[in-house]
Amino acid sequence: MTNALHIGCGAGFAGDRYDAAVPVVRHLSEQDDPRYLIYECLGERTLALAQLDRSRDPERGYSPFLGRYLELVLKDTLAHGVRIVSNLGAANPVAGARRVQALARELGLTPPRVAVVLGDDLRETIQDDTLRTYPRLDGAALLDRQITAANVYLGAVPVRDALATGADVVLVGRTTDSALVLGPLMHEFGWDEDQLDHMAAGTICGHLLECGAQMTGAYFADPGFKDVPDLAHVGFPVAEAAPDGSFTVSKPSGTGGVVSRATVTEQVLYEMHDPAAYLVPEAACDITQMTLTETGPDRVTVEGVRGHARPEMLKATICVENGWMAEAELSYSGPNALARAELAGRIVETRLREQGLNAPIAIDLIGGGAGLDRGNLAETLGRGLPADGDYRVRLAMIRDDKAQANVLIEELQALYCSGPAGGGGFRSSLTAQLATGSILIPRAEVEPNIRVEVVSP
Repeated sequence: MTNALHIGCGAGFAGDRYDAAVPVVRHLSEQDDPRYLIYECLGERTLALAQLDRSRDPERGYSPFLGRYLELVLKDTLAHGVRIVSNLGAANPVAGARRVQALARELGLTPPRVAVVLGDDLRETIQDDTLRTYPRLDGAALLDRQITAANVYLGAVPVRDALATGADVVLVGRTTDSALVLGPLMHEFGWDEDQLDHMAAGTICGHLLECGAQMTGAYFADPGFKDVPDLAHVGFPVAEAAPDGSFTVSKPSGTGGVVSRATVTEQVLYEMHDPAAYLVPEAACDITQMTLTETGPDRVTVEGVRGHARPEMLKATICVENGWMAEAELSYSGPNALARAELAGRIVETRLREQGLNAPIAIDLIGGGAGLDRGNLAETLGRGLPADGDYRVRLAMIRDDKAQANVLIEELQALYCSGPAGGGGFRSSLTAQLATGSILIPRAEVEPNIRVEVVSP
């Protein structure tokens, strides 16, 4: 068993800074202990879109960002033994593994050994009608709409097992974000699933790293209240973990941002409904006795995380078709611009209602605040907004029928000549919509379908 493990984050969401991992890899390459780099790039809608991509082409469905991220670091990670663990596999980890190996060849490198974790795609083993019968946490739309994706949150055990194959890169689909970190900790330290305090501590370590620079000052920053130095070059987080479950979070030297008790506190509370029972597949994590100690510049040591019995139900996300969203915008500026912008919204709403389109319509005045009460112009003006200025009216509506949704776009565009004076800068979009909901599925119905495969170069 090793005495320490170093792990860093290269992305906290799909589309995060592509070059953020470069200083992280440099930092990891300077360490002597086992080293890992994670990319957390998979949200519920991101995965649903990947499933649609895979349905159109069986060789796609992995993250479209995979190449952009790895091309900048793959040479150095392979040269220095930094192992990559990521959910860039999205809806098709096997195809993603082949893309990693092809990328290596394009870079003149020996293709790496890639292991993939499978079994999160519930539609491979469970019928849609059955999925609709499981207990729902939310998402009434699941009752009658076409299901496009159904993925269960796997835990860290299959990630651990994938690393045991000797893989240089591990690609997963839907796991908990924290499993990208807990899996390497279990592998290197030999932690067992019944060591609940360790499961919880590793989960919190992953929870702190998973959102990238959100822990190192980005998103935390609020000028004049919470100042953060050199945010343009913010360093992404790294952690040094010990076998006893304690760990220290920091950032690469020479990067911007800040790591403090305040930044760590904000991130650890992110998306945490119950600090005494933060549920993941491995444990119910309890941070009520956790301590955060600033042990040096941009260094915070985390101790005292406790774990309780793991839940017997696993969370799964169901994604369904949800019609079409029409969005359209038009600007009004100069004297009396507020009244003209507000009138434009009323005209479109009136004409849509007269055509029988009674779906809710969002009417926002960008520049004067979103979601203003549009029932009475005097009330709107009474909020203290200046009548003169620069306002952009934004309308949005969702309809099941694409042609009906498009009517909103047509009506606002018509106001170029059929509306208030001085409208300009029209833009619009019409996009297919997806809705998500969560269900609970018995662990026993998921675990038999989890498997690890090594994709040969």
